[in-house]
Parts: sequence; C-alpha cells; structure tokens
Amino acid sequence: MSPYIMFVLLSSLSLGTIITLSSNHWLLAWIGLELNTLAIIPLMSKMHHPRATEATTKYFMIQSTASALLLFATTMNAWHTGEWTIINMQASTSTFMLTIALMIKLAVAPFHLWLPDVVQGLNLMTCLILLTWQKLAPLALLIQISPQTNSTLIIFLGTLSLLIGGWGGLNQPHLRKIMTFSSISHLGWMIIVVSYSPNLTQLNLMVYLLMTFSLFLMMMTLKMTNMNKMSSSWMKNLPLFSTMTIILMSLGGLPPMSGFIPKWMILEELVKQNMTPLATLTIILTLLSLFFYLRLSYITSLTTSPSPLNSKLMWRLKLNPNPIIPSMIILSIMLLPISPSIINLL
Repeated sequence: MSPYIMFVLLSSLSLGTIITLSSNHWLLAWIGLELNTLAIIPLMSKMHHPRATEATTKYFMIQSTASALLLFATTMNAWHTGEWTIINMQASTSTFMLTIALMIKLAVAPFHLWLPDVVQGLNLMTCLILLTWQKLAPLALLIQISPQTNSTLIIFLGTLSLLIGGWGGLNQPHLRKIMTFSSISHLGWMIIVVSYSPNLTQLNLMVYLLMTFSLFLMMMTLKMTNMNKMSSSWMKNLPLFSTMTIILMSLGGLPPMSGFIPKWMILEELVKQNMTPLATLTIILTLLSLFFYLRLSYITSLTTSPSPLNSKLMWRLKLNPNPIIPSMIILSIMLLPISPSIINLL
C-alpha cells in the first residue's frame, strides 16, 4: 500500500475517533463512528487474501448493523425528547437499543462471536488497531450514557464477558485469538464498573492499551503468530523474549505489575457498593484468563523448542526493534509504585 494512502487512512481513522470523542450530538457521534469504520476497512483488506476479504466483509456487516441500530435508537430518543444530545437519553427502549449497539461494536459477550474470526484473518498491525484504537469511540459513548443505562444489564454483560473471555482462550494455539479473548475479558472488567465509577473504566482502558500495545509490538518484532513460533523465538531476541513473560503476567493482573492496579481498584469499588458476591465472582472468573497467560509464560520461560543444528541460526539475524518498545514495557510493568498518585487523580 502506498504511504500516502496509508497516511490518509490512518488520518481518517484518527479523525473519526476524535469527532466521536468531542461531540455532544448523536448525529456527529454517528458520523465519527462511520468514518472510523470506513477508514479501517481498506487496512483490513490490503493483504489481498481470501481470509482477509472474509474478515473485512464480516466486520463491515457487523459494524453496519450496529451503526444502523445506534442511529435508529437515537432517532427514537430524539422523537420522544426533542433533543439529540448524548447525555439526554430518557426513553428506556432507546437506551436499551443503544446499549446493545455499543456492545456489538465493542464485541462484548454475547455479541463477541464476530471478533475472533475477523482478527484471525488480519495482520498483526491491523489486529493491534482493531483491539485498541477501535475501542475508544464506542467506550466513550458508553461512559457518557452510563448514568441512564440499566446497571443490571451492564453488570450481566460484563460478567458474561469475563466468563467467555477466559473460557474461549483456554485451548487456543493462535496468539491473535488469545489476545482477542483477552480483549473480551478486559472489556468485562471495564463495563462492570462503568455505572459506578467511569474513572476506573478509563484507568482500566489506559492500562489495557499500554499492555496490549507493548505485547503486539513484541509479536511484530519477533514475527510470532502462534505458540509454535513463539516457543522458538528465543533465538531471535532473548532479552525481548524474556520480557514478554512479565508482560503476560501483567495482563493477567498479578502484582507487582501494572495490570494489578485496575483490577484491585475495581474490586475495591465493588465492595464499597455492597456487591461483594459480584467481586468474588469476578476474581474466580479471572482465574480462567490467568490460566492461558500462565500457559504462554510457561512456553516462553520454562520450555525450549527443538532446534536442529542444520537450521538457520536466527540469533545471528539483525533485528531492528521498534524504539517505542522500551517505554511501553516500562509503563506496562512499573506503574504500581505510583498507584497512590493515580488514586488521588481519580
């Protein structure tokens, strides 16, 4: 793809998200979401492979359905209230339909079935955009309408996402699908607390973006797509390969890594809201996700794949890691000491 076309598409992708984030009118928010969707479709189909075409078609159909449902719900709300402002969602039916539309866009369970198939047909860079940047606009809209939404429905969908995200990644050999179910599980944490503390949702999103961004940069540097390639990547860049174990533990939410901060604070908020059974259930469901993170860590740290002597000595290859990787790694694993400052900011 031409660099100029790539620049136009990435600029349109950024512009669509910025329009949605800065708008207080439902029509402008819808335009931003549509611009965002139309900009990523050429990026998804640029590999000229039937699998990429299938993934692009599925993504376009799902996002079109969600956008149509969102526009219909906001039109109904404007018909009842006479306003198009985002924070004024008074019709319960419109609010319910709008919540479902945003959940489809975010791939929250049980509306998650499209995401693993779409991600498996894309390259790593497009997967990174789909699992990180594409979450910003719908989640921002969900945070703005959270006071008007049904908190019971939100908590149910979040708990189901924790279950599906942990269960779906247990026997996956492909790293892209593992990161997909990891995204579904992290979204469950975000939306469980969105009705009570939107600031914690934003903190969880920020830490998730840091960890996912750093892990995908490592995967692109070491050219890993499945667990077999991951087990033999120690010959390419051993320090980077070793650091991946720590990032995986941070994704699992183990202390003293950065991923422990949002889970700890969300559980504290749930206990404050007298929802101790829900907090206990979320801890139990998190063990499912922790299992496949530990599985990947076991492959990276405690096993050595067969390496015949007549094979190419990959450790002799000159790799050019992305210069952003060190700063991303530091932020992904070393934010816990400044957690008091983060709590004060919230």
